[in-house]
Amino acid sequence: MVWDVCSWRDMGLLIRVETTLTGDRYLSILSDHLHSFVPIVHSDGLGQFQQDNATPHTSRFATKWLQEYSSDFTHFHWPPKSPHMNIIEDIRDALLHAVEKISPPPRTPMDL
Repeated sequence: MVWDVCSWRDMGLLIRVETTLTGDRYLSILSDHLHSFVPIVHSDGLGQFQQDNATPHTSRFATKWLQEYSSDFTHFHWPPKSPHMNIIEDIRDALLHAVEKISPPPRTPMDL
């Protein structure tokens, strides 16, 4: 699995998650990657963070962290059962099409 942060202004790093994503692992990703990305890309303070209602995203750890850093960016609350609002699906499809065009195809996750 991978995690990414993107903005209409820029793309963040693609983070490879080697194990099951738990609340504390997700918190580590937020603090290590989201917190450094948003102020650079949205120095005007207008950045908004959107995530779905996956269990790690709504964990006690993540919720507390997002509240603690709410002055740095706005957390867009995701309505339940609303997958059509998620732009990541379009990005994922574009990425899959780009990977399918690679010749020779990547053999390992590191090649990818």
